[in-house]
Amino acid sequence: MNLTTTGRATAVVTLAAALVLSGCTKKNDTAATGDSSAAAGSGSTASGGAKKKVAFVPKLQGIPYFEAMNAGGQAAAKDLNIEWLYQGPTQADAAAQAQIVRSYIQQKVDTLIVAPNDPDSMAPVLQQAKDAGIKVLTSDTDAPSSVRSAFVSQASTEGIGTALVDQLAKVMGNKGKYAIVSCGETAQNLNGWIAVQKKVTAEKYKDMSIVSVVYAGEDQNKATQMATDLMNANPDLTGLVGECTSSAPGVAQAVKDAGKIGKVFTVGLGTPKSMAPYLTDGSSSASILWDVQNLGYLTAWAGLQAADGKTLEATNKVNDKMTAVTYDAASKVLLLGPPLVITKDNAGTFSY
Repeated sequence: MNLTTTGRATAVVTLAAALVLSGCTKKNDTAATGDSSAAAGSGSTASGGAKKKVAFVPKLQGIPYFEAMNAGGQAAAKDLNIEWLYQGPTQADAAAQAQIVRSYIQQKVDTLIVAPNDPDSMAPVLQQAKDAGIKVLTSDTDAPSSVRSAFVSQASTEGIGTALVDQLAKVMGNKGKYAIVSCGETAQNLNGWIAVQKKVTAEKYKDMSIVSVVYAGEDQNKATQMATDLMNANPDLTGLVGECTSSAPGVAQAVKDAGKIGKVFTVGLGTPKSMAPYLTDGSSSASILWDVQNLGYLTAWAGLQAADGKTLEATNKVNDKMTAVTYDAASKVLLLGPPLVITKDNAGTFSY
């Protein structure tokens, strides 16, 4: 979903033709290698250790969101002269993700960055990486109780959760019942946003209420079915939130299929290209996100700083587009910036 998020980095690959909107169904490839096609264009293998190896393990490989992060990482690799390694499970599976992380530990990468599906089960694996002398970070999704030295955050938890509720309240007329279709039950960023949504709804929108929170994994079709079931079970439901980049288009599709555009309103955390048709026809009112390619670039940059043993400053110039990225030493959070509101008017300005 911490769309985490959320300036624009220049895309180095054309993503749309190669990406799918839901998780792949093939078996997980658990052998992470630096030669994978996902790392193409990120620089040749280090000669004599000249290039730092920065590895990123997303929650899920093969969906537009993380492929956009990968594009940003590849752009950073060219600019920073690092080797960018990228591989995740092809299903949102914590055990498969941990196996990929262990493979990168065996490869002795310089920095290992993970967006954990399950922060608690990932924490011991990150400890293994640290014990092996590898610098450890998280990005997009945090594992705050782990040994990670920094979390590269797409936007603040408070900012994302509040923006979701505010955008939905606007189209619901500040009243009515809504439901949330989330993804992974253990994802720290998604659960953090939901907690904020509950708080903001109760304190700011007294005439609105959340009737249910359900979990569709990273499966857009399942999100559509769950949203359909929620509307059938709650005839007075007037709002739906898709909490991640697969459930956001999923809930909008459910409203469209049910012929309830203008009667049930949706917002979510979807990538611009995947949400553009729904924003255009009104089945979605807004997408809350961030510049995902910038997040990927920042992730790679932070990985290099860690590999080089550099201390992050309170304000950091990453490149000419990200000139004031803040770092909070107390929480160890490197913050990309405030969330973006994507509508039918600006969705076409993004390349992913």
